[in-house]
Amino acid sequence: MTLDFILRIFIGAMLGGAIGLEREYRAKEAGFRTHFLVGLGSALFMVLSAHGFSEVITNEATRHDVARIAAQVVSGIGFIGAGCIIFQKNAVRGLTTAAGLWVAAAIGMAAGAGMYIVATAATVMVVVCLELENFLHHRVFKNNAQEYDADTEGND
Repeated sequence: MTLDFILRIFIGAMLGGAIGLEREYRAKEAGFRTHFLVGLGSALFMVLSAHGFSEVITNEATRHDVARIAAQVVSGIGFIGAGCIIFQKNAVRGLTTAAGLWVAAAIGMAAGAGMYIVATAATVMVVVCLELENFLHHRVFKNNAQEYDADTEGND
């Protein structure tokens, strides 16, 4: 059982780190280490929540709610994410980073629950989304903005 738990934590950390690599490559506020730790910690909390207290329960009158710790991970990540968001020069910065940490926590929790395929699929979707947004922003939207500027230059 211990090897299974270690595998769950390892996969949570690796999948969180995969998102972090993309953020690191783009030189964003939270990179590989932060996402790695969020994925690892969330997976560990999920394992603890589901399996860490089974020896403490000695009778059937005691209730064990496996969602209690997991629910607190969501709140805790909200505080970390809020710290990433800043309002500067009439623009909000860090919102995608905060959302990335939030989803890295969810992916870590899925890995901690043993839902490896769901966690991996979600990681792929996140990385594809971030890369697609970057491609569209720098290739499509940038070209449209330049065309718009060229069309309106003489219309002042």
